[in-house]
Amino acid sequence: MIATINRCNTTTLPAVTAGDQGIRPFNARSLVLSVLLGLEPPVLPVRSLVTVGELFDIAAGTMRTALSRMVAAGELSIDDEGYRLQGRLLERKAAQDIGRRRVTGRWDGAWWVAVVAASRRSIADRRAFRTDMANARMGELRADTWIRPANLDGPTADRSLLVVRGRLTGADPVDLAGRLWPLAALAATAARLGRQLERAQPDLADGRPDALPGAITLAAEVVRFLRADPLLPDELLPSRWPPDDLRLRYRAFDRLVGKALANAVR
Repeated sequence: MIATINRCNTTTLPAVTAGDQGIRPFNARSLVLSVLLGLEPPVLPVRSLVTVGELFDIAAGTMRTALSRMVAAGELSIDDEGYRLQGRLLERKAAQDIGRRRVTGRWDGAWWVAVVAASRRSIADRRAFRTDMANARMGELRADTWIRPANLDGPTADRSLLVVRGRLTGADPVDLAGRLWPLAALAATAARLGRQLERAQPDLADGRPDALPGAITLAAEVVRFLRADPLLPDELLPSRWPPDDLRLRYRAFDRLVGKALANAVR
């Protein structure tokens, strides 16, 4: 979205809060993560990240301090190109990028079933495991048992996790999907975000710099939502699935954000 700004001069723009949209505002760390998670490759020089911070009224010193802390925490590395995502954040980015595209192809009716085999796990291991399951878009059937349709790649099996692929019996697939994921709530949220994109688009198209902070915040919220979309096969979804419409709207919106930001920071 904003990879074009790395050679531009810094310009301070009027800050716009995200509270008017009902979206959580950024701090320095969350802004860095949202920006880099949206880039390919996920790297920017410090001057570009400082520029983006100033759009949100985040001081240069505050941004530089946050970057140093993120390097110390193992979230970022530094190379000739700038600050780069690393570690588990790259897994998060991969899962996020999958959500920005509609899943195509036929589903053969098979499901992935993953069962925890480890007898004891630390709190850190449990948290990391739940993140892995979220990245694989698995649904929690019950404690330590996760399943999903096998229209996506399944989780990786190891000594602590047993994974099998096959057809299920004893449950209606549509009903089962409804138990695993809050499909009605997901549809409502997608529809709401789509309306917000539509309302924000004219100001972006007009090149208004004061529209950028709210637009970047909204774009990040949409991407976070698309990461939560289970990407179910069409056979398990309503005939019209609002997240698919949201994906189409977001692609056009993201292009406008990139153009407006590049113009604003020159």
